[in-house]
Amino acid sequence: QVQLVESGGGLVQPGGSLGLSCAVSGSISTVASMAWYRQAPGKQRELVALLNWDGSTNYAGSVKGRFTISEDNAKSTVYLQMNSLKPEDTAIYYCNAASHSRAIYWGQGTQVTVSS
Repeated sequence: QVQLVESGGGLVQPGGSLGLSCAVSGSISTVASMAWYRQAPGKQRELVALLNWDGSTNYAGSVKGRFTISEDNAKSTVYLQMNSLKPEDTAIYYCNAASHSRAIYWGQGTQVTVSS
């Protein structure tokens, strides 16, 4: 089992920055990839950023160049740095982990609101 706890959400003005953190605990050695998803009201949950086991990353087109996913193995934490935020980035952001056996784990989510 893997446990994920997000933090760092909040209210930010358009053009501002915000950083999210995801603390990972449990069977960390089984984790193959980490990701951030988001779900806006009335919309489906979508992939925002993916960090693969080999260190490669993938981003949704809508956030490429603005968001950065990274990790600190010593702290067992994954981060999402969000810059140049737009109102359409408003959503609940979820941390996600996928194991080598394809088990999927989710955090509880953290609200990000971009508004003036």
